[in-house]
Amino acid sequence: MSDISQTSKPWTTDAARRRNAPPLEGEVPGLRQSDTLQLVMELTDVSGLLPHALARRTGLSESELHSLRHLLGGPLGPNDLARTLGVTSAASSGIVDRLEARGHVSRQPHPTDKRRTVVAISASGRTEVLSQMRPMFEALVAADAKLTDQQRTVVESYLRDITAAMRTLL
Repeated sequence: MSDISQTSKPWTTDAARRRNAPPLEGEVPGLRQSDTLQLVMELTDVSGLLPHALARRTGLSESELHSLRHLLGGPLGPNDLARTLGVTSAASSGIVDRLEARGHVSRQPHPTDKRRTVVAISASGRTEVLSQMRPMFEALVAADAKLTDQQRTVVESYLRDITAAMRTLL
């Protein structure tokens, strides 16, 4: 990624700068160049690239990778998984079929309703996701450990506001 001190505008990507895209300054009241906005935009860009990069490395589709990530939290019913992924139940079934064929998930009886099933991540599915994401998680833990309690309070407040701003588009 580019060095912030060499970045002309915090809200334009390298590609946009190369295309000489007009900056947003003046278009959004109060928007100004700042290192924090540059870093938020860079974080947003990097976050958007992660699923594709991880999927490519694992040989999974992005939907399969997202499924495994959601299943790390516990088993989900097929329809719940479809809703979580924002796909149809038929598409979700195909995703589960492919993950099951790789040994990354299994269909199991629902714990309280024997007419239904749930999809559970297997040890190989858990290993697949965590082995790829572990270096990032370790670096995040190290970055968080550097914060004082006072800094953490400020960062948490800022990140909540940034998250809320982004959720306005959902």
